[in-house]
Amino acid sequence: MASEKAKELAAKQKAARKAEKERKKNSTDPRDWGRVRQMVEAYKQTAKVDPSVTWWMLGIGLAAAAVIAVLGIVSNMIVWLWIPLALVSGVLGAMMVLTRKVRTAMIKRYEGQPGSAEVALQVLNKKRYSYEIGIAATRQLDLVHRVLGPSGIVLIGEGATGRIKPMLAGEARKHEQVSYGVPVTQFVLGKGEGQVPLGQLQKRIEKLPNVLKAHQVTDVRNRLRALDAVRPKAPIPKGPMPSPKGINRAMRGR
Repeated sequence: MASEKAKELAAKQKAARKAEKERKKNSTDPRDWGRVRQMVEAYKQTAKVDPSVTWWMLGIGLAAAAVIAVLGIVSNMIVWLWIPLALVSGVLGAMMVLTRKVRTAMIKRYEGQPGSAEVALQVLNKKRYSYEIGIAATRQLDLVHRVLGPSGIVLIGEGATGRIKPMLAGEARKHEQVSYGVPVTQFVLGKGEGQVPLGQLQKRIEKLPNVLKAHQVTDVRNRLRALDAVRPKAPIPKGPMPSPKGINRAMRGR
């Protein structure tokens, strides 16, 4: 009897594994994909926006492989040693190009859309920075996002200039009241005068001077949680907003 139950259990486990494998095979969620499929999808999405990615990958990949091959021949390195090194170098060179092109393509694809700041904020070092998307919003899709890190609090506004600046100023006052002297920096996302383009947002945040240590960042985060707990829920319209998360996972190999 025990043997029959064991066989039945093994059969169920095998069927479950097979079903899960089939689900992942047909899944459209990048988290279910293997590394190869993620890279392939990242390449496809990037090529739609920037067709030159193919030639850049080929050119840099071949150039990297050629350099290693020449060095191997000149230094009389054993053939079976420098050939694999050349191949690996070529692949790495191509992947480096793809990674850079992916970011550029994502910026082109999402720039100007509500919530596009997340494209840049997702690239921040998660050990040093944390962020919240849409801590304040209007039904016209004017948004205020928040970043917390060693440079203090950074508020990023997206939307019409006439509406977003007063929103940012109001949020800055609220944050200053609970942050007790912690710098609150304001950025407006856009290409106009005094605004920060999406492609430069990450660097602008990381270049801000460091004023907080790790334990101070934790203290400020706890105060911000208290602020968020009493603020009214942001009136974000129902329905999906443009989000780069899916493509970002695929493009970054996640």
